[in-house]
Amino acid sequence: MGRYASFAAGFSFISVLTTVFQFFAFGFSFGGAAFFWTWPAVLLGQLLVAACFAELAARYPLSGAIYQWSTRLSTPSFGWFTGWIMVIGQMVVVAAAALALQVVLPAIWSGFQLVGDDPAPTSASGAANAALLAVVLLVLTTVVNLLDNRVMSVVNRVGVTAEIIGAALIIVLLLTHTERGPGVTLHTGGQGGAITALLVGSFAAAYVLIGFDSAGELSEETRAPRRTAPRTILLALASAGVLGGLLVLGGVLAAPSLTDGRLGTEGLSYVLTSTLGDGVGRLLLADVALAVAVATLAIQTSGSRMLFSMARDGVLPAAGRLAKVSPRTGMPTGPALVVGAAAAALCLLNLASPEAFLAIGTTCIAMLYLAYLMVTGPMLVRRLRGTYTGGSTADTASTGNTGNTSATASTAGTGTGLDETGRPLFSLGRWGLPVNVLACLYGAAMTVNLAWPRAAVYDPAGGHWYFQWFTVLFLLATIGVGALWRAWRAHRGHTATVPAPAPALPESTR
Repeated sequence: MGRYASFAAGFSFISVLTTVFQFFAFGFSFGGAAFFWTWPAVLLGQLLVAACFAELAARYPLSGAIYQWSTRLSTPSFGWFTGWIMVIGQMVVVAAAALALQVVLPAIWSGFQLVGDDPAPTSASGAANAALLAVVLLVLTTVVNLLDNRVMSVVNRVGVTAEIIGAALIIVLLLTHTERGPGVTLHTGGQGGAITALLVGSFAAAYVLIGFDSAGELSEETRAPRRTAPRTILLALASAGVLGGLLVLGGVLAAPSLTDGRLGTEGLSYVLTSTLGDGVGRLLLADVALAVAVATLAIQTSGSRMLFSMARDGVLPAAGRLAKVSPRTGMPTGPALVVGAAAAALCLLNLASPEAFLAIGTTCIAMLYLAYLMVTGPMLVRRLRGTYTGGSTADTASTGNTGNTSATASTAGTGTGLDETGRPLFSLGRWGLPVNVLACLYGAAMTVNLAWPRAAVYDPAGGHWYFQWFTVLFLLATIGVGALWRAWRAHRGHTATVPAPAPALPESTR
């Protein structure tokens, strides 16, 4: 994959059209118009995290980036739990992305509402229909993930291009059909005051601005990854952040009403069809539906690479089968099937209760934020100890390659602090320590904020304590299952094959 395909991998995981349309109603219902201001705050925090990741992407261009980075910065055990939490979180993200079709398709044509007649994702029929549409989409994305890297890359690039054009067009149309001035964003008007607007309303931005690390996940399939991945990680996040913020602002300013309750239940779909007319609105919603499909594909691809990377190191159940790469397509087929099947099973939780939609969405965000913190945290410890390291040729080669294009390119310049073109590796230089400190503080605060069991958020109807505690319980179950498997593995006498941390690079690259 080239530079644009690498950028597309990160951008399509973020997928501003998918996630803004999916979570706009939630953010507005709690924070009112003021939830817009959570957007720049979350974007700034995630840019700090992305800057740390960009440094690591230049030094460790490996599939399973989060897992590989954490392992080299800490210990094999800590890195394993980072990868385990990340891969389970990615499976949940795939499910949450696929469920977003319910927010869009019934608004385009009522015939997409195959179950019942209420399309709202929070209704019983809407939740059931969302599960059905999501499973169909997951079957399609799994097929694409089994075909060929080139097919997947083409679909991804075309989808991202359509999404960027569509997002820009929606922004222009909304900002030229405003009903009120930007001063309205200084008022909450939601279910709580300013604190609620910032803390709960930030869930929308937090859910959108994740997955930028996907450019690093696909490093082994990228040309000149040491130079390409750091830049595309930052570019994907920055461009998605700007587009997403403008979409939120445009939706608030162009909505026919902020008080009729529809903006807090139907979100941006209501704004498009009401403000721009059914014809134009539905055409733009079709572009959003395409973005949902491509986002689901990209997230499933990223998750399968994480699963493959851990299996290749022999640290997962059925590692031998999951680490196999198809000699015909160059794709790890086993992980793609596992991620697709697990996501489909999670989608079926939506049949049990409409609250499952929000529970699934917030759980995946919290898990990814925790996994990110498990990279930036050890990175900060190494900086403070003066032992922050970069990669070496031997370190990269020891974990192998997916069998695609970058086995040689990924080792070029390593150990000398140079990328494939002979230029210095991406580095934060003297800003490394303060950026790393702020990234950790932000990551820890957002993880706690997302996982906090608020009844008003997770169980608004009452009587479902397990939804209120779903994120905490799911995270504990994930860690518990992982710990049990590792204990059983140790009892059987197995040892991890994860490579030890690499020696330090020259001082100029730290």
